Amino acid sequence: MLRFIVHYGLHFIFPVLIAYWFYRPQFIKVSLILLSGILIDIDHLLADTIFDVNRCSIGFHLLHGYIPIVLYVLLFTYKPTRIIGLALLLHILADTADCLLMSFNW
Repeated sequence: MLRFIVHYGLHFIFPVLIAYWFYRPQFIKVSLILLSGILIDIDHLLADTIFDVNRCSIGFHLLHGYIPIVLYVLLFTYKPTRIIGLALLLHILADTADCLLMSFNW
């Protein structure tokens, strides 16, 4: 249950809080962009089992690989694409937290 709350809280609540704290004048627009980071999960459709609760996405799925993560960092460092990069990095953070929590035997 903790893993579920952390994973989906980071996917859906944390981006909205980031938008509220740091981008309040554009809260709605930034919230929608940050929440759209979930779209990189489209790469799950390429997996043999689309969803496996016991599989770590990081390093397994195409858009969750280490080279794309470097690209997401670069997008974050360039001001015109910063919010898109942040959306993608928040998604990777949520999936990384899920992988870390998965490694514990609760």
